[in-house]
Amino acid sequence: MQRIKKGDDVIVTAGRDKGKRGNVLRVLDDERALVDNVNLVKKHKRGNPNTGETGGIMEQEAPIHLSNLVLYNPTTKKGERIGYKRLEDGRKVRYFKSNGEVIDLA
Repeated sequence: MQRIKKGDDVIVTAGRDKGKRGNVLRVLDDERALVDNVNLVKKHKRGNPNTGETGGIMEQEAPIHLSNLVLYNPTTKKGERIGYKRLEDGRKVRYFKSNGEVIDLA
């Protein structure tokens, strides 16, 4: 089970976007994630008149390492550490270490 999954609300803890909050769009294999409106880079794209694509300078999200992200806790309104525990029915879930609130209970 991964600490950060697609759809999680996260806060950036290090780098030029420190303090920004966003939603995880995709988790990549090499311990990196794409986060909405975080780590934006400019990509120069060539146009293709045959397919109707326009060229120019596009802004897109670049992957950010998972160690620079922490889950956002809506009750305390901060980024917090998480842990794992098993419920009575045997399911393994993530929970916030500060208040014990279960994250994956859906």
